Amino acid sequence: MLKKLFIFLIRFYQKYISPMKRTKCPYCPTCSAYGLEAIKKHGAIKGGALTAWRLIRCNPFSRGGFDPVP
Repeated sequence: MLKKLFIFLIRFYQKYISPMKRTKCPYCPTCSAYGLEAIKKHGAIKGGALTAWRLIRCNPFSRGGFDPVP
């Protein structure tokens, strides 16, 4: 249930909010794609924690680069 909610929220963000943003994620895959993969692979709790850690690291001063889901 929680996993489906997180996936819905990320897909909503990708479809409606992300296209309106001017800045782009410095990481590959993007933070939202990373979140989807992490939640699908590790579940809501661990995947959510991995996604939260990625979002904390994603900022304009970040070097970015390739950062796959473990």
